Amino acid sequence: MNMISARLKLQEFISVRSDNPDLLKAQYRAFTRQMPMMYFILLSSTWALAITHLKLAPVWLTVGIPLAFTIGCALRIAFWWRTRGLDPEPQVAYAALRRTNRLAVGIATAFTLWSFLLIPYGDAYTQSHVAFYMAITVISCIFCLMHVRSAALTVTLIVNGAFIIFFLASQQPTFIAIAINVFLVCGGMMSILSTNYRNFERMVVSQQRTEALSNENFLLANQDSLTELPNRRAFFTHLEAELEKARAAGTRLALGVIDLDGFKPVNDLHGHSVGDRLLVSVGHRLTASLKASRAFRLGGDEFAIVAPVIPEDAQLVANANAISEQLRAPYHLAEGTVHVSASMGIAVFPTLASTLEQLFDRADYALYHAKKAQRGGAVLFDAEHEQQINLEARIQHLLKQTDIEDELSVVFQPIVDIRSGLVRGFEGLARWRNGVLGEVPPDRFFSIAERAGIVSALTRPLLKTALACATGWETSLRLSFNLSAHDLNSQDGVSSVIAIIKDSGFDPRRLDLEITETAFAHDFGQVRQSVELLRRLGCGVSLDDFGTGYSSLTRLHALPLTKIKIDRSFVTDLHRKPASYKIVKSLLTLSRDMELECVVEGVETLEELAVLKALGARLVQGYIFSGPMKADDIADFLSAHANSQTQPSSFALCRA
Repeated sequence: MNMISARLKLQEFISVRSDNPDLLKAQYRAFTRQMPMMYFILLSSTWALAITHLKLAPVWLTVGIPLAFTIGCALRIAFWWRTRGLDPEPQVAYAALRRTNRLAVGIATAFTLWSFLLIPYGDAYTQSHVAFYMAITVISCIFCLMHVRSAALTVTLIVNGAFIIFFLASQQPTFIAIAINVFLVCGGMMSILSTNYRNFERMVVSQQRTEALSNENFLLANQDSLTELPNRRAFFTHLEAELEKARAAGTRLALGVIDLDGFKPVNDLHGHSVGDRLLVSVGHRLTASLKASRAFRLGGDEFAIVAPVIPEDAQLVANANAISEQLRAPYHLAEGTVHVSASMGIAVFPTLASTLEQLFDRADYALYHAKKAQRGGAVLFDAEHEQQINLEARIQHLLKQTDIEDELSVVFQPIVDIRSGLVRGFEGLARWRNGVLGEVPPDRFFSIAERAGIVSALTRPLLKTALACATGWETSLRLSFNLSAHDLNSQDGVSSVIAIIKDSGFDPRRLDLEITETAFAHDFGQVRQSVELLRRLGCGVSLDDFGTGYSSLTRLHALPLTKIKIDRSFVTDLHRKPASYKIVKSLLTLSRDMELECVVEGVETLEELAVLKALGARLVQGYIFSGPMKADDIADFLSAHANSQTQPSSFALCRA
């Protein structure tokens, strides 16, 4: 067993390892750098020995053979010189190192035989030179071949093995002493060589591990752990690189930003594990649908596509819609079949976007419009969107002016109890008349202010104005007022709202504060805490635009609400649309079951009103009673309404 182990160890020592590609390449590079020096030492020592024997030995021995050695070594140097800058494949390096092993046998044998042929010529001095030549040349070769351990051992065994045996057999004390000395020196050098080689091997392996760890860290830093798609960080790096390529080549580059429609209810209904598997499936479909393009997960349910080779705009949108169609197909998971759709915003470089920031912002803007007007489809950023961005930037700038409060006002729309015919209260609605832009629709400037994070600077002065107006109303009338998500998103925000209510002198028990489902997209825990504070103050809290978002059914029970408002989109032509009829009927039933009041907004016709009355609706708001009015007109409206005896047939249809 020991002999087998020793033989295996010797075989490992004298052979080239092929199981580590990086080690092979490192050996190749290290030997390539040292190989010219080895041949230089070998040739210079050979010619020095030949010259000392020039008058003593035949010309073919002192000139012919050294010349042949020189030509052979020169050819090898030329070959290595041509390949010195190459980074070879592992199999090429392995073949080259094995070839070095074979050449070591031939070269060592040839130089040894030549040396022995010179020994008979000359005296003891020239014989000593031969001994010195063989010893010192081998030592030099050992150093030069230290990264090819097997070749170094081969040269040592052939040259010094023959040298030691030959001089030990000479029975000349000086030569015997030299032979023993060389044996000990070479043995020590081979031990040092072996140690250095093991250190070299460990260093290469350590570098491999470091590189592997670095690659793993790079992968972790640039790959989404859930979907295994490149992540947001990798996205911006890739987009910047592709943008530079497109700019240099004068080509177009498309960016698509995707947001899933309906992901939140899947997550809420089935749990996060199902939501995660759904995202994985979306990633697989997205990757499978792309060819030259590359997909990324930006975070949450948002993805992106970078397309370096794109067709004309019409075909680009058609391709994007085809991808959205594939993502819309049902997802069959273990818990059941789920459905989502995918809205996509597209921007193209250099069309209307010349920088990375512009390209991303315009794609995101197009996505916003896709979700708003073409949910589940693709929208390409165009010149009209560019005009809208410029206008919105202007609006945002004007909203930040110091005298904005002087341009804001509040109008009021009545909320009527259609069973008793009494006006139960008014909703305060914002208006903005700017000296430059004129009347700006509230849905436009509020959405801009909300995206810019300055909406609280509007809602707070408007709330003060509405409360000041409502203070003079009869105590039977309530005030409804919309708060933004930003008003509820922090302790400071809700504290400011509470301070305004307390300072107004208006009874908070007559105040209904309306919130929309956009608040749920933020810190829901903070939103719930804010709502609870408002409820403890005595305020009612209404959920506005109920049924248009995704969080209503799952969040409704988690908030201490007092009222819900059915969005006008379900009310328009209610008597002609069976789907709208069923939705409104279900929402009214739900509100009764949860013991919540329900306000139906956007009622405009007698037919709509009749259907709502038949369904059991009670509180109604809309143009069928009145449009929004100034605070000074409320008294006249209440008087006229009382005189009409609240009969539906006498309601004036007002669209002013």
